This record gives sequence, C-alpha cells and structure tokens, in this order.
Amino acid sequence: MSESSVLFDAPGPKALVRYRIVAAVGVLLLLGLLFLIIRGLANPTNNQLTAAKWLPFLEWSSWKDYLIPGLIGTLQAAVISVVIAVAAGVLLGLGRLSELAPVRIVCGIFVEFFRSIPVLMMMFFAYYFGLFALGISGTALPLFGAVVGLTFYNACVIAELVRSGVHSLPRGQREAGYAIGLTSGQTLWSVLLPQAITAMLPSIVSQLVVILKDSALAYNIAYLELLRQGQNLAVFKGNLIPTLIVLAGIYIVINWALTRVARALESRLRSGKRGIKPGPLDPGTNPALAAEEARQEEAAETTGPR
Repeated sequence: MSESSVLFDAPGPKALVRYRIVAAVGVLLLLGLLFLIIRGLANPTNNQLTAAKWLPFLEWSSWKDYLIPGLIGTLQAAVISVVIAVAAGVLLGLGRLSELAPVRIVCGIFVEFFRSIPVLMMMFFAYYFGLFALGISGTALPLFGAVVGLTFYNACVIAELVRSGVHSLPRGQREAGYAIGLTSGQTLWSVLLPQAITAMLPSIVSQLVVILKDSALAYNIAYLELLRQGQNLAVFKGNLIPTLIVLAGIYIVINWALTRVARALESRLRSGKRGIKPGPLDPGTNPALAAEEARQEEAAETTGPR
C-alpha cells in the first residue's frame, strides 16, 4: 500500500476529473471577484489605482515621516509585550502546576479571566487606568495601554502552553527525576520545564505573529503604530487603497519571516537537535548514586593488580 492511500483511497479517473472541474470553477470565481474589485477601485470619480496614487511611496518623506515611525512603533509594542508576556506566562504556567492549591487556583482564575477578555477591551481599560489612576500622559500613555493589553492576553496563552507542554511529557520523565532524589519542585524546574519549553518553542515564536497583528488594535487608543501612521499618510495624500495594500504587504513580509523562523525551529526540534544536553549527574543530590559509586570504587581496588 502506498503512502498516499494510507488514510484514504486514491482518487480514480472520474474523481480526478471532478477535482479538476471544481478547481477550474474556483479559479474562475476568484478571477471574477478580483475583476469586480479592480473595476470598483478604478471608478473614474475616485480612481485609486492610477500611477499618481502610488507616487507618494517613491518619496522618502512618506517613509521617513509616516511608515518607518509606524513600523518602529509596532515593533516596539510587540517586542516589549513579548518579553514581559513570556516571563509572566512561564510564571503563571508554573503556578498552575504548583502543588499549593491557593497558588494553583489564583493562577487558574487569572489565566481564564484575562484569556476570555478581548484584547481591545484590555487596551481601553489599561489606557484609562493609566490616565486617571497612574497619571501617565503623552506618548507613553497609548504605549502603556497597548503593551498591557497585549501582555495580559498573551501571557495567559503562554501559560497554557507551558502547562500543556509539561503535561504532554511522558510520565517517566517525572518518575526519573524522583528516582535520582529530586523533589517535586526540582523535578519541575530541572527536568520537565526545560523539555516543555523546548517543545513549545515553535508555538511561542508563532505567538509573535499574533502579537504583531494584534498591535494594530492599539490604533483605537491613538498609538502611532503602522496602521495609524498609514491612515495619516492616506489622509494627507488621498490614496487610501494603495496605502492599505502597502501596509498589508509590510505585515505579510514581517509575519512571513516570523513564520519561517518558527518552522525552522520546529524542524530543528523534530530532527532531535533540541540544544539541551544533559549534564553529568551529581552524586551529592542522590545518596543512592553516591553509595553505588563508592561500592564500585571499593570493588575496583579489591580486584586490582597486587
């Protein structure tokens, strides 16, 4: 049996013909939809596809004053959110795995609560909390709202990744930690967590794509990210549709690069090159291991040459 027919039967001649007909019809429908879109955008009253609408992107001022600052704002909010979210997510994930019931319950409530709230709502709450309660003003206020909203949500997602990553490990890993004399906490930190982080690393990198895209929601709290700056450019130049197309291209390139990184890491992990090498066992952490080594040394001295 060939590999292609393991899960389902190979299509016959009639099925192949049907597949080709469906594919051809789908392509024609997409081409028709694309034609209608282009025809609508090429309306003579406001033609968004003329060369004059694209000329602003050949001017350095458009990039220097609008697109590059917006891209920097997007990357700034995303990077800060990722750093804080990863650290907080690991701690929350460990809290959900804690043997202390109060810690486990509090972390569980926190994760389930903030994971259920829309990111935009958290951005609004953080924005007005920073304004009225903390007295933050200026450009730091929308950045604060964006970072808090992105961090709270994605920290909860990463916490679930940590918890599921630990639970996905074979039970023998935990038992091996107990067998060499480690406590439950030491086993979690030294044996389970490194393997779980390695296994979930591609998912964490993929979460960067989500954070980067969700940073566009900060447009609603006046944060000067890429989408906001793009709209400002479109209002000034009168080329909304070309600007949106260029912004979409920038997002696609960045997210494609991040996705490639995630796939490379996943391929590396699947090939067995996890980058985590076990160190030598310390007899001091396990009295049984120390006694066994002492017994072997005594046996070697007894059976050695006289």
